[in-house]
Amino acid sequence: MADFTVGEEDFRIDGRPVRLLSGALHYFRVHEGQWEHRLAMLRALGLNTVETYVPWNLHEPREGDFRDVQALGRFLDAAQRAGLWAVVRPGPYICAEWENGGLPHWLTGVPGLRVRTRDAEYLRRVDRWFSHLLHEVVPRQIDRGGPVIMVQVENEYGSYGSDQVYLRHLADLLRTCGVSVPLFTSDGPEDHMLTGGSLPGVLATANFGADARAGFDVLRRHRPSGPLMCMEFWCGWFDHWGAEGVVRDPADAAGALREVLECGASVNLYMAHGGTSFGGWAGANRSGELHDGALMPTVTSYDYGAPVDEYGRPTEKFWLFREVLAGYGDGPLPRLPPAPPALARPVGVAVTGWVSLDEVMDGLGGPEQVTGAPPTFEELDVDRGLVRYRVEVPGPRQRYPLALPGLRDVAVMYVDGVRAEPGAEVAGPASVEVWVESLGRVNYGPRLGEGKGLTGGVLHERQFLHGFRSRGLRLDTLDGAGAVARLPFRPVERGTAGGRGLFRAGFEVRGAGDAVLELPGWGRGFVWVNGFCLGRYWSAGPQDALYVPGPVLREDENEVWVLEFEAAGEPRLRLGPPPPAAR
Repeated sequence: MADFTVGEEDFRIDGRPVRLLSGALHYFRVHEGQWEHRLAMLRALGLNTVETYVPWNLHEPREGDFRDVQALGRFLDAAQRAGLWAVVRPGPYICAEWENGGLPHWLTGVPGLRVRTRDAEYLRRVDRWFSHLLHEVVPRQIDRGGPVIMVQVENEYGSYGSDQVYLRHLADLLRTCGVSVPLFTSDGPEDHMLTGGSLPGVLATANFGADARAGFDVLRRHRPSGPLMCMEFWCGWFDHWGAEGVVRDPADAAGALREVLECGASVNLYMAHGGTSFGGWAGANRSGELHDGALMPTVTSYDYGAPVDEYGRPTEKFWLFREVLAGYGDGPLPRLPPAPPALARPVGVAVTGWVSLDEVMDGLGGPEQVTGAPPTFEELDVDRGLVRYRVEVPGPRQRYPLALPGLRDVAVMYVDGVRAEPGAEVAGPASVEVWVESLGRVNYGPRLGEGKGLTGGVLHERQFLHGFRSRGLRLDTLDGAGAVARLPFRPVERGTAGGRGLFRAGFEVRGAGDAVLELPGWGRGFVWVNGFCLGRYWSAGPQDALYVPGPVLREDENEVWVLEFEAAGEPRLRLGPPPPAAR
């Protein structure tokens, strides 16, 4: 048992001043079989603490359906075994470049409900969620012999709102549920963010990637006393599909880290190890200074330019950070753990069977709904995946443009069975089929919680079309092996390339380990290896291969499924060892 407190100038454990040298590592972005290694890498980097978010939507994908909330507890236990304290950021909103900022689609899809406010219906659901979640945190607090030293109230709330009643409700809820360690908030070092996002009597921390002295000066204007901490030191950044990759110079990042520590502050590296947004859980942002412009979906890799890369290896940034951190820790740093095994040799992966997208939807999709206007993804209970809409253009009538106003996010359209572009001129009568795919819900800014699908209906000239038959396909329907086995796969034949559907491939492995999967010529979709969803691939780049964790592979026979939404490429995929570590 120990006592962790927030003093006038520093953090203290049993009255002894301590500096928190923390690193973010999201348990849900790392295969559980690799937690031990990644945590050991944080210790070798020179850290004494690990920080993690908790994604509500991952653990309650349908209202009342709680799934493996215990994973958080297992991770905290692993952190303690690794000799690390733990900071928990339970949300309910987390941002994290994660689908919907961690909020469940069934929550943000409730008409009239106002998330991240004092809205009574929203708070009722938050209260219920925390009553489940905090069973994993409370017994593992430091004053009960566990590793948890601090818990966050909401997340960067000052970037979103100013409802102090809401923040106070969350703080009181954490205490009521048994959280006894210090609480904190974290916001950008700007007056309006700290004014909207902090709470009297709760430690305020700041998030930034450079200019530590200026950031802490702003924080001190709001909090003249209390320990300084950069809760998110952005040592890298994330990438968006279709954009150039973002790279931060290691020496520049190390210099900025040194400045944080020279200010006498504690720090949390965001990210120490980024990992991967498996399962299609990567979120999206909106462009523009006010985050209200075009959709920018986030890539599957969450490498983040972190000191420990996506494959768990030290980068140049690792060694420079380790040198800086060594001057602020207690005693010599641990040696690096043995590197995880890598795939022994490249393997060709032959695509042998396929079923059409229609067959996948009819075999695995949800029930078809018949409505006047097109339902949203939320109304069809689709979090990640796609929806097929069918509607008739009455006739006879002349040719007019067929428009999809409010489309979120991307559509493939057929008119009388022939592929056509949205906006094409269509005469009536005609049968129209529109397949809509979500590219990830917005995780930050004022557009948080926006719905997916044909949110503005279908217009023929200025007239709305009505009478829709709609069916949705959730990605998690394909997890595991049972459901897919029921589909009528047939051999891949000449001419199948360019098609849309679910493709099956097999390969043998001798010497399983970490690997990457390449899909040359394929358009956009998702991949499963042995029933484990690696995430989205997309020829738009900049990511050109998917990480396959070693524990996912089996010696001897393995199976791959590729759900292609645009156009299948070569009938032979490539599985190989990870590329050389980046600088």
